[in-house]
Amino acid sequence: MARKLKSFSRPKAGSLKNSYEMIIAKRRKGALEIQLNRPDQLNAINEAMAEEIIHAMDAVELDRKTIAVVLYGNERSFCAGADLGGFQDLPEDRYDNYRARYNQRKNRLLYRFLMNYTKPVISAVEGYCLGGGFEMAMMGDFIVASETASFGLPEGKHSLIPGAGGTQNLPRLIGAPLAKELIWTGRRISGAEAKEYRIVNHVVEGGKALTKVREIIEEMKGVGPLATMMTKQSINRGVDMTLQQGFMQEADMAYMLSWSDDRKEGLQAFSERRKPDFKGQ
Repeated sequence: MARKLKSFSRPKAGSLKNSYEMIIAKRRKGALEIQLNRPDQLNAINEAMAEEIIHAMDAVELDRKTIAVVLYGNERSFCAGADLGGFQDLPEDRYDNYRARYNQRKNRLLYRFLMNYTKPVISAVEGYCLGGGFEMAMMGDFIVASETASFGLPEGKHSLIPGAGGTQNLPRLIGAPLAKELIWTGRRISGAEAKEYRIVNHVVEGGKALTKVREIIEEMKGVGPLATMMTKQSINRGVDMTLQQGFMQEADMAYMLSWSDDRKEGLQAFSERRKPDFKGQ
């Protein structure tokens, strides 16, 4: 006799905390907006902030009503980098610290969490976007900047390297020669120059970056959320594949979507000349 398989219910979305200490997180018109909230430290990331960002984003990843996450700071600073003030590297602890980088230190976990997040992550940048803050923005899907934005990876001036993805993401965006120049000089670039290098998608007047991101999210609502998720997976994975492997993965994901209720709804809505009602299933 065949054994009856146990059925599993759909995982439920989590809950945002009523308040966080280092961020302000709120749902707004289909997006989770996370404001970095350490203005006296130019929104530098510490362990507590990283943990709160992860918690807030994790709470909405299975929320079908949330189609994107927005990261932003204030008009003076998006994020001026990592706050290393509480980190000690004593000789007797160095091997423990080496282990801790992977699964214990929250600021390291944040970058990996962002890299694997299934929904779009968009950064709205005003003011300083430096070091670990710039690396965090690049770990998302794209950046909208204002004219006041200032981007840079100054770690080399402290005999450090951009160790949170900077040496990997920046060359993929702008090419190795220019990435090397920016890292080796620690030079800051404006929002306009960042757009010229294709680091950012849009440059707007000061104070308008978040407004522009909200406009883009309104446009994104016309696209099925499953299609967005599969497109993100295909593009992100395909960067490190051969062209043939990328084609094969794309074909598999396209075929997988043909089973979804949303595909049927999208085609039916098109034939009936109406707006589709996607359910994310």
